[in-house]
Amino acid sequence: MDVQKVDMFIMSNAKFFESHQVNVIRERLISIDDAKWRYISTLQLKDPTTSLIVSILAGGIGIDRFLIGDTGLGIGKLLTCGGFGFWAIIDWFLIQKATKEKNMQKIQQFLY
Repeated sequence: MDVQKVDMFIMSNAKFFESHQVNVIRERLISIDDAKWRYISTLQLKDPTTSLIVSILAGGIGIDRFLIGDTGLGIGKLLTCGGFGFWAIIDWFLIQKATKEKNMQKIQQFLY
């Protein structure tokens, strides 16, 4: 794979992943073939900052968890009104990391 193309991908998408994962992703992207590159370049990754904003505004009803694809947790938050408010507040601190983990899971489907 073209290193320049990989570096451009990393520069524009590094905020979607944990910092310690970026080098691993870069190395794997360099070694993949062009057929997989087409799929990776069109991936729709979730923005952790958007998830945090949604969590602050509507986390009490689970919208933040639905947004990142955690349907079960979203239903749990919805039925308990955000764990009676406690779960919603805790998610303000955890939702960005959970979003980055979901993004990593999504890209790993094509890297391995």
